[in-house]
Amino acid sequence: MKISFLKKLILGAAMLYVPAQTMAWGTQGHRIAGQIADSYLSPKARKAVQDILGNESVAITSNWADFIKSDPAYNYLYNWHFVDFDKLYTYNEMVDFLNNDKGTDAYTKLQFLIGELKKKDLSKENKLLYLRMVIHIVEDIHQPLHTGHTTDKGGNDIKVNWFSEPSNLHSVWDSKLIDFQQLSYTEYATMINHTTAAQRADWQKEPISKWIYDSSVLADKVYSDVKPDETLNYKYNFKYISTVNEQLLKAGVHLAGLLNQIFS
Repeated sequence: MKISFLKKLILGAAMLYVPAQTMAWGTQGHRIAGQIADSYLSPKARKAVQDILGNESVAITSNWADFIKSDPAYNYLYNWHFVDFDKLYTYNEMVDFLNNDKGTDAYTKLQFLIGELKKKDLSKENKLLYLRMVIHIVEDIHQPLHTGHTTDKGGNDIKVNWFSEPSNLHSVWDSKLIDFQQLSYTEYATMINHTTAAQRADWQKEPISKWIYDSSVLADKVYSDVKPDETLNYKYNFKYISTVNEQLLKAGVHLAGLLNQIFS
Protein backbone atom coordinates (compact mmCIF):
# COMPACT_ATOMS: atom_id res chain seq x y z
CA MET A 1 0.00 0.00 0.00
CA LYS A 2 2.84 2.38 0.87
CA ILE A 3 4.58 1.69 -2.45
CA SER A 4 1.35 2.21 -4.35
CA PHE A 5 0.76 5.53 -2.59
CA LEU A 6 4.32 6.65 -3.31
CA LYS A 7 3.92 5.82 -7.00
CA LYS A 8 0.72 7.84 -7.14
CA LEU A 9 2.43 10.75 -5.41
CA ILE A 10 5.34 10.71 -7.87
CA LEU A 11 3.00 10.41 -10.86
CA GLY A 12 0.90 13.31 -9.60
CA ALA A 13 3.95 15.48 -9.12
CA ALA A 14 5.18 14.62 -12.60
CA MET A 15 1.83 15.55 -14.12
CA LEU A 16 1.97 18.93 -12.41
CA TYR A 17 5.59 19.46 -13.42
CA VAL A 18 5.22 18.87 -17.16
CA PRO A 19 2.59 21.55 -17.93
CA ALA A 20 4.54 24.08 -15.90
CA GLN A 21 7.34 23.79 -18.42
CA THR A 22 5.29 25.60 -21.07
CA MET A 23 4.46 28.62 -18.93
CA ALA A 24 5.47 31.74 -20.83
CA TRP A 25 6.64 35.01 -19.25
CA GLY A 26 5.51 33.82 -15.83
CA THR A 27 2.85 35.65 -13.86
CA GLN A 28 4.56 39.04 -14.05
CA GLY A 29 5.33 38.98 -17.77
CA HIS A 30 1.78 38.13 -18.76
CA ARG A 31 0.36 40.84 -16.55
CA ILE A 32 2.82 43.44 -17.87
CA ALA A 33 1.81 42.71 -21.48
CA GLY A 34 -1.87 42.68 -20.52
CA GLN A 35 -1.58 46.00 -18.72
CA ILE A 36 0.04 47.56 -21.78
CA ALA A 37 -2.62 46.12 -24.09
CA ASP A 38 -5.36 47.56 -21.89
CA SER A 39 -3.93 51.06 -22.33
CA TYR A 40 -4.42 50.90 -26.12
CA LEU A 41 -7.91 49.40 -26.41
CA SER A 42 -10.43 51.33 -28.47
CA PRO A 43 -13.62 52.39 -26.63
CA LYS A 44 -15.62 49.73 -28.49
CA ALA A 45 -13.11 46.97 -27.77
CA ARG A 46 -12.83 48.04 -24.13
CA LYS A 47 -16.61 47.73 -23.67
CA ALA A 48 -16.71 44.34 -25.39
CA VAL A 49 -13.81 43.03 -23.30
CA GLN A 50 -15.37 44.33 -20.07
CA ASP A 51 -18.72 42.77 -20.98
CA ILE A 52 -16.98 39.38 -21.30
CA LEU A 53 -14.48 39.57 -18.43
CA GLY A 54 -16.67 41.44 -15.95
CA ASN A 55 -14.54 42.80 -13.12
CA GLU A 56 -11.42 40.92 -14.23
CA SER A 57 -8.83 43.06 -16.03
CA VAL A 58 -6.90 42.06 -19.15
CA ALA A 59 -3.74 41.94 -17.03
CA ILE A 60 -5.19 39.55 -14.47
CA THR A 61 -6.99 37.29 -16.93
CA SER A 62 -3.69 36.94 -18.83
CA ASN A 63 -2.61 34.25 -16.36
CA TRP A 64 -5.77 32.17 -16.39
CA ALA A 65 -4.53 29.79 -19.09
CA ASP A 66 -1.48 28.92 -16.97
CA PHE A 67 -3.35 28.66 -13.68
CA ILE A 68 -5.87 26.12 -15.03
CA LYS A 69 -3.08 23.71 -16.02
CA SER A 70 -3.62 22.19 -12.58
CA ASP A 71 -7.09 21.04 -13.75
CA PRO A 72 -6.93 17.89 -15.95
CA ALA A 73 -10.16 18.99 -17.66
CA TYR A 74 -8.09 21.60 -19.49
CA ASN A 75 -5.22 19.34 -20.58
CA TYR A 76 -6.39 19.70 -24.18
CA LEU A 77 -5.10 23.30 -24.12
CA TYR A 78 -1.49 22.19 -23.54
CA ASN A 79 -0.26 22.61 -27.13
CA TRP A 80 -2.02 25.96 -27.58
CA HIS A 81 0.78 27.81 -25.78
CA PHE A 82 3.60 27.41 -28.29
CA VAL A 83 4.57 26.72 -31.88
CA ASP A 84 7.94 25.00 -32.19
CA PHE A 85 10.38 24.85 -35.09
CA ASP A 86 13.37 22.61 -35.74
CA LYS A 87 15.27 25.18 -37.78
CA LEU A 88 15.40 28.91 -38.46
CA TYR A 89 13.17 29.78 -41.41
CA THR A 90 13.36 32.79 -43.67
CA TYR A 91 10.22 34.89 -43.42
CA ASN A 92 8.81 33.51 -46.68
CA GLU A 93 9.50 29.96 -45.48
CA MET A 94 7.79 30.79 -42.20
CA VAL A 95 4.70 32.09 -43.99
CA ASP A 96 4.56 28.93 -46.12
CA PHE A 97 4.96 26.74 -43.06
CA LEU A 98 2.19 28.51 -41.14
CA ASN A 99 -0.15 28.59 -44.16
CA ASN A 100 0.15 24.79 -44.33
CA ASP A 101 0.17 24.21 -40.59
CA LYS A 102 -2.36 21.51 -39.67
CA GLY A 103 -1.10 20.91 -36.15
CA THR A 104 -2.54 21.94 -32.82
CA ASP A 105 -0.36 24.84 -31.75
CA ALA A 106 -0.39 28.54 -30.88
CA TYR A 107 -0.77 29.66 -34.48
CA THR A 108 -3.59 27.36 -35.58
CA LYS A 109 -5.56 27.82 -32.37
CA LEU A 110 -5.14 31.59 -32.46
CA GLN A 111 -6.62 31.64 -35.96
CA PHE A 112 -9.52 29.50 -34.73
CA LEU A 113 -10.16 31.69 -31.68
CA ILE A 114 -10.14 34.93 -33.68
CA GLY A 115 -12.73 33.52 -36.08
CA GLU A 116 -14.93 32.30 -33.24
CA LEU A 117 -14.84 35.58 -31.29
CA LYS A 118 -16.10 37.44 -34.36
CA LYS A 119 -19.29 35.36 -34.36
CA LYS A 120 -22.39 37.09 -33.01
CA ASP A 121 -24.03 33.92 -31.64
CA LEU A 122 -21.10 32.66 -29.54
CA SER A 123 -22.16 31.45 -26.09
CA LYS A 124 -21.17 33.49 -23.03
CA GLU A 125 -19.09 30.57 -21.74
CA ASN A 126 -17.13 30.25 -24.98
CA LYS A 127 -16.65 34.00 -25.27
CA LEU A 128 -14.93 33.99 -21.89
CA LEU A 129 -12.75 30.95 -22.63
CA TYR A 130 -11.78 32.13 -26.11
CA LEU A 131 -10.98 35.69 -25.07
CA ARG A 132 -8.82 34.47 -22.20
CA MET A 133 -6.95 32.17 -24.59
CA VAL A 134 -6.45 34.84 -27.28
CA ILE A 135 -4.96 37.18 -24.69
CA HIS A 136 -2.68 34.50 -23.33
CA ILE A 137 -1.52 33.02 -26.64
CA VAL A 138 -0.66 36.39 -28.17
CA GLU A 139 1.50 37.10 -25.14
CA ASP A 140 3.02 33.61 -25.24
CA ILE A 141 4.30 33.82 -28.80
CA HIS A 142 6.29 36.94 -27.96
CA GLN A 143 8.41 34.93 -25.51
CA PRO A 144 11.11 33.75 -27.95
CA LEU A 145 11.39 30.22 -26.59
CA HIS A 146 7.70 29.61 -27.25
CA THR A 147 8.80 29.54 -30.87
CA GLY A 148 11.86 27.46 -30.04
CA HIS A 149 12.99 23.92 -30.87
CA THR A 150 10.81 20.84 -30.46
CA THR A 151 13.90 18.78 -29.65
CA ASP A 152 14.70 20.62 -26.43
CA LYS A 153 11.11 21.55 -25.50
CA GLY A 154 11.66 25.24 -26.13
CA GLY A 155 14.81 25.41 -24.03
CA ASN A 156 13.39 23.48 -21.06
CA ASP A 157 15.97 20.73 -21.54
CA ILE A 158 18.87 23.22 -21.63
CA LYS A 159 20.00 23.32 -18.02
CA VAL A 160 21.67 26.51 -16.80
CA ASN A 161 22.19 28.27 -13.51
CA TRP A 162 20.57 31.59 -12.76
CA PHE A 163 23.18 33.06 -10.44
CA SER A 164 23.55 30.15 -7.95
CA GLU A 165 20.12 28.62 -8.60
CA PRO A 166 19.71 25.60 -10.93
CA SER A 167 17.30 26.50 -13.71
CA ASN A 168 16.79 26.09 -17.45
CA LEU A 169 16.92 28.44 -20.40
CA HIS A 170 13.14 28.54 -20.83
CA SER A 171 12.59 29.51 -17.21
CA VAL A 172 15.19 32.27 -17.42
CA TRP A 173 13.21 33.88 -20.22
CA ASP A 174 9.82 33.13 -18.68
CA SER A 175 10.43 34.77 -15.35
CA LYS A 176 13.98 35.04 -14.02
CA LEU A 177 14.96 38.09 -16.08
CA ILE A 178 11.67 39.89 -15.39
CA ASP A 179 11.56 39.07 -11.68
CA PHE A 180 15.17 40.24 -11.34
CA GLN A 181 14.00 43.83 -12.02
CA GLN A 182 12.02 43.76 -8.73
CA LEU A 183 9.07 45.79 -10.01
CA SER A 184 5.34 45.20 -9.70
CA TYR A 185 3.61 44.49 -13.00
CA THR A 186 2.05 47.96 -13.01
CA GLU A 187 5.40 49.62 -12.31
CA TYR A 188 7.04 47.54 -15.01
CA ALA A 189 4.35 48.35 -17.59
CA THR A 190 4.64 52.06 -16.82
CA MET A 191 8.43 51.87 -17.17
CA ILE A 192 8.45 50.33 -20.67
CA ASN A 193 5.16 51.54 -22.16
CA HIS A 194 6.52 54.33 -24.31
CA THR A 195 5.49 54.22 -27.98
CA THR A 196 4.49 56.75 -30.58
CA ALA A 197 1.23 56.50 -32.49
CA ALA A 198 3.23 55.85 -35.67
CA GLN A 199 5.17 53.02 -34.03
CA ARG A 200 1.98 51.40 -32.74
CA ALA A 201 0.37 51.71 -36.16
CA ASP A 202 3.36 50.01 -37.80
CA TRP A 203 3.43 47.17 -35.30
CA GLN A 204 -0.32 46.62 -35.52
CA LYS A 205 -0.12 46.29 -39.31
CA GLU A 206 2.13 43.26 -38.91
CA PRO A 207 0.49 39.86 -39.47
CA ILE A 208 0.70 37.18 -36.81
CA SER A 209 3.22 35.33 -38.97
CA LYS A 210 5.60 38.28 -38.52
CA TRP A 211 5.23 38.16 -34.75
CA ILE A 212 6.13 34.48 -34.75
CA TYR A 213 8.98 34.95 -37.21
CA ASP A 214 10.54 37.74 -35.15
CA SER A 215 10.29 35.59 -32.01
CA SER A 216 11.91 32.64 -33.77
CA VAL A 217 14.82 34.84 -34.91
CA LEU A 218 15.31 35.93 -31.32
CA ALA A 219 15.07 32.32 -30.16
CA ASP A 220 17.87 31.37 -32.56
CA LYS A 221 20.05 34.10 -31.07
CA VAL A 222 19.24 33.00 -27.52
CA TYR A 223 20.09 29.37 -28.32
CA SER A 224 23.42 30.31 -29.91
CA ASP A 225 24.46 32.42 -26.93
CA VAL A 226 24.36 29.84 -24.15
CA LYS A 227 26.19 26.66 -23.19
CA PRO A 228 24.65 23.83 -21.15
CA ASP A 229 25.23 24.29 -17.41
CA GLU A 230 26.42 27.86 -17.94
CA THR A 231 25.87 30.32 -15.11
CA LEU A 232 23.82 33.33 -16.21
CA ASN A 233 23.89 36.43 -14.04
CA TYR A 234 24.35 40.21 -14.20
CA LYS A 235 26.02 40.16 -17.61
CA TYR A 236 23.18 38.15 -19.13
CA ASN A 237 20.60 40.48 -17.61
CA PHE A 238 22.43 43.53 -18.99
CA LYS A 239 22.65 41.96 -22.44
CA TYR A 240 19.05 40.79 -22.81
CA ILE A 241 16.72 42.81 -20.59
CA SER A 242 16.10 45.38 -23.34
CA THR A 243 15.07 42.52 -25.66
CA VAL A 244 12.71 41.18 -23.01
CA ASN A 245 11.21 44.63 -22.54
CA GLU A 246 10.68 45.16 -26.27
CA GLN A 247 8.97 41.78 -26.60
CA LEU A 248 6.66 42.55 -23.68
CA LEU A 249 5.85 45.93 -25.21
CA LYS A 250 5.19 44.44 -28.64
CA ALA A 251 3.01 41.76 -27.08
CA GLY A 252 0.84 44.43 -25.46
CA VAL A 253 0.60 46.60 -28.58
CA HIS A 254 -0.08 43.63 -30.87
CA LEU A 255 -2.72 42.28 -28.48
CA ALA A 256 -4.50 45.64 -28.31
CA GLY A 257 -4.51 45.90 -32.09
CA LEU A 258 -5.93 42.40 -32.45
CA LEU A 259 -8.67 42.97 -29.86
CA ASN A 260 -9.56 46.29 -31.49
CA GLN A 261 -9.92 44.46 -34.80
CA ILE A 262 -11.96 41.56 -33.38
CA PHE A 263 -14.37 43.88 -31.59
CA SER A 264 -14.52 46.63 -34.21
